[in-house]
Amino acid sequence: MTVELSDRDRAMLAGAEGEAARFAMNLMVRFAEAVEAPSLVDAECAHIDGCLYHGQASLDFVEHLLAFGGRVRVPTTLNVGSVDLIHPELFIGDPGLGSAGARLMRAHEEMGCIPSFTCAPYQTIHRPRFGAQIGWAESNAIVFANSVIGARTERYGDFIDLCCAVTGRVPYYGLHLTENRRATVVVEVEGLPPEWDAAGPVCVAVGHVIGRRCGDRIAAIVGLPATTTEDDLKALGAVGASAGSVALFHAVGLTPEAPTLEAALQGGRPEETIRLTADDLRRTVRGLSTVPEGTRLSAVSLGTPHFSLAEFERLMPLLDGLLSGGGRPAVDLYVNTGREVMEEVRARGWEDRLNAAGVTVVLDTCTYLTAIMRDLSGAVMTNSGKMAYYAPGNLDIEIAFGSLADCVASARAGKVVLS
Repeated sequence: MTVELSDRDRAMLAGAEGEAARFAMNLMVRFAEAVEAPSLVDAECAHIDGCLYHGQASLDFVEHLLAFGGRVRVPTTLNVGSVDLIHPELFIGDPGLGSAGARLMRAHEEMGCIPSFTCAPYQTIHRPRFGAQIGWAESNAIVFANSVIGARTERYGDFIDLCCAVTGRVPYYGLHLTENRRATVVVEVEGLPPEWDAAGPVCVAVGHVIGRRCGDRIAAIVGLPATTTEDDLKALGAVGASAGSVALFHAVGLTPEAPTLEAALQGGRPEETIRLTADDLRRTVRGLSTVPEGTRLSAVSLGTPHFSLAEFERLMPLLDGLLSGGGRPAVDLYVNTGREVMEEVRARGWEDRLNAAGVTVVLDTCTYLTAIMRDLSGAVMTNSGKMAYYAPGNLDIEIAFGSLADCVASARAGKVVLS
């Protein structure tokens, strides 16, 4: 398919704006042809996943653009990298990989990218507006932007994400188009486990189901608790994108494009209806753990996706309760978060309390992606469906899943404790 180009697109292809822009536009046009996009559209912002080191090709690509003066043209945030640049001593992997990973992160900064280094750019001041056309990478960021914010992005992976930022353009196809954002599957939550006093486990269970059963089809979810928070929806999308190919979901009455089920379906009829009982939800959550209650732990890891300020607000009383009882974690307790959120944590005076409770705060990266956790001799516990899905394969470990309160109680006990 021939892609319709603007005068500026053609000028970039001709080298009028430099070799880096020509190179990036050439790749963008070839990508647009491959996905059969009829044209390109302006992107208001970009988010880059390619700053996570996957080998020499990762570094070669950005160094090539830098050599020709490459700069991003739209506000561009950076996803997690391979190391915590603020706390480099936390990295315990191969020094060569750590050095290359750090260089890759800094090279993106040299191109004018914002050093956010977070998988949750929607928790920063660079959160896009409803309806914005954007070029985002990172699976949980993509599904959050599309679903919870109502911005519009397709799944842009390494290299193409940076081309979006350098050209300021994205292919006009897929989820950039209103008609392709219609739900085709209805997921009805028919019952909630009465022992669950928060919406978090419900959302993790539903997200896992839509990931496994819907693939890349768009689900309209009916029946989520009225108490569902933005962080709950973040968790739903993250595990859905991990367990499947979810890039957009609609939560009826909760997300902006789904004030009603009819609106989410755009007046059409669903291909399938999936009904979830309370027992279905319980079984799904139990299935995220590979070990039973009482199993010895070596670590607890929170914040995948990165912890928000609201999640810290829920964590602090749990840590205070642990300290007031004369206890400290019996195992390593990690919290992954972004730089901007951590600045607010410091401003609220919480950093000293985190240190007193023995919490290791990880910035710029994530514990299930790189070598940071000091002891992996036992199971690792998390409240993240995404980490529960990825960590066994990434780290060759056993995993336990529980609520935030379960995780803190288990960190103190040194074994899996479930409420």
